[in-house]
This record gives sequence, C-alpha cells and structure tokens, in this order.
Amino acid sequence: MASQRLKTYLDANHTPYLSIHHTPAYTSQEIAEAAHISGKRLAKTVIVDLGDRHAMVVVPASSHINFMALRRSLHNKHVTLSSERDFKQDFPDCATGMMPPFGNIYNMETYVAETLAQDDVIAFNAGVDDEIIEIAYRDYESLVHPQVLSGIAVTSQ
Repeated sequence: MASQRLKTYLDANHTPYLSIHHTPAYTSQEIAEAAHISGKRLAKTVIVDLGDRHAMVVVPASSHINFMALRRSLHNKHVTLSSERDFKQDFPDCATGMMPPFGNIYNMETYVAETLAQDDVIAFNAGVDDEIIEIAYRDYESLVHPQVLSGIAVTSQ
C-alpha cells in the first residue's frame, strides 16, 4: 500500500489520482516497464545534498541529473548526490528509494525538470516497490509548488 502520508495528503486536498499496481521493481526504468508507462512520463525522485540540507530533484526516469546545470541553477557549488543512509530517516513511511516527489510533506525543497513540467500527467513512486500514482501535472504543481529548472535532466542513452 502506498505511503499513508501521501494518500492522506492527496485525499485531504481532493486531488484525483490513479493508483497503478505493478510487480515489485526497484529501478525507475524497471518500474516504468512493470507499470507499462514510458520512462519519459515516470518521474524519479533523487535526493541531493545542498551542503546544509537535503532537497528533492525530480527528473524523468529515462534521464539522469546534470549536476553542473543543477549547481548553476541553484547557485550552489556544493550540490552532490545524497547517500540513502543520510536521508532514509526522512522517509519513515517509504521503502528505500521509493520516495514520492512531494518535498513539501517531507520538509524538503523540491526541484523539477522542465521536461516533466511540460507534460499533462506525472506518474511517480507511491512510497512502495509495487505501486505508482498518476495525477495531472497541474495538480502536482498546485500541491507541491516545485521550482522548475531547465537543463537539469539529461536523457540516458
């Protein structure tokens, strides 16, 4: 079952969503395949260290983060990938690596790749290894208020 915190938040805000169950999967590309959706439409949540705090960076599952562009956009030369052991305690209701891209409910800033912001729908991990949630991007933006950044997602080859 999805993160109770996430579902409670979506329900409390009367946000329509689609819950998609799939066979257990662990990488974002495996999840996209198991859920039968494009890796370009599935968002993956990556936790980064900003030097004094953690933040979420949300990019398409088929992409990786361009850290040079992210550092420039955030005007922070100390941005690095966080280790799971450093942030796992921040997501007590989520399986390791399955965090939904809702920094606001986990007290983290959220940055989203412009490529995701251009889509009508966003799909993402629901906090478990066998379920994703799909909502309208405009609803996601209204709930999370992420900062949209261009050039931070590089399509994987």
